[in-house]
Amino acid sequence: MKENKEISALLLLMDDPDEFVYNTVSDKIISFGKQIIPNLEHLWENTTNEEIQERIELLIHRLHFRDLTEDFTNWANGDADLLEGALLVSKYQYPDIDATKVRQDIEKLRRNIWLELNNYLTALEQVNIISSIIYNYNKQIGIEFAYNNPDDYLINKTLESKKGNAVGNGIIYLVLCELLDIPVKAVNIPRQFILAYFDPQYDIINPAGHASEKINFYVDPMNGHMYTQKDVDNYFKRISVPPTASYFRQLSNKKIITFLLEELSKCFDNENNRYKMNELLQLAAILDT
Repeated sequence: MKENKEISALLLLMDDPDEFVYNTVSDKIISFGKQIIPNLEHLWENTTNEEIQERIELLIHRLHFRDLTEDFTNWANGDADLLEGALLVSKYQYPDIDATKVRQDIEKLRRNIWLELNNYLTALEQVNIISSIIYNYNKQIGIEFAYNNPDDYLINKTLESKKGNAVGNGIIYLVLCELLDIPVKAVNIPRQFILAYFDPQYDIINPAGHASEKINFYVDPMNGHMYTQKDVDNYFKRISVPPTASYFRQLSNKKIITFLLEELSKCFDNENNRYKMNELLQLAAILDT
């Protein structure tokens, strides 16, 4: 944005010790929108005062967050494409994310899988091919849930580092299945993020059946291992939770991205970053309404 007298005067007040003055100045700067970011970046580069630099960084973050809030609202009101939702979550940490690179990485995986598929494969054979490409050919590694590294949740970093937790890897798996028209979906198993292969013919044959009966088998997005219904039933016994039908219904893309935002927010549960935790929960609330 071209600097004028008003902007120059506002930027000069960035170091005002009066909190009321600073807040008023900040709100006015935010009102200019992201077009003012280059001015703020120029000021940051030309000051050695760390407190002013921190204030500038926070203002730039607020500007990005305002835009991202609008983006999430539009995404939720649109077709809620899973890859686009995952890219928006990554954009919170990496506002300048190279979305084209992410799409290219996904397309490379999709094409490698597609070349191995044919119309005569069973459901198990289809999923074996997908898992083999992701975990053997692409060397994707699964790591346990932890809240000390936000990158483990973000699709750009998960693809770049070839490692992610269950939700990070799981979203990649789901995006690929969606592109390949393979009925693998996330299900609401408690304390897990796990995928399931849904029988596409089941509802036609038995529309009143229990939700779990629609599932042929389950897939662990940590490593591609498959589990039977008996394995899952035994898991419910171990955690002493009744396996009600709601746990076996497929999660919508909105629910998946809401879960991703909520889990990511836990990485910022400390005094310095609590505002990030609150912001991510605000974004999750947008999708949950």
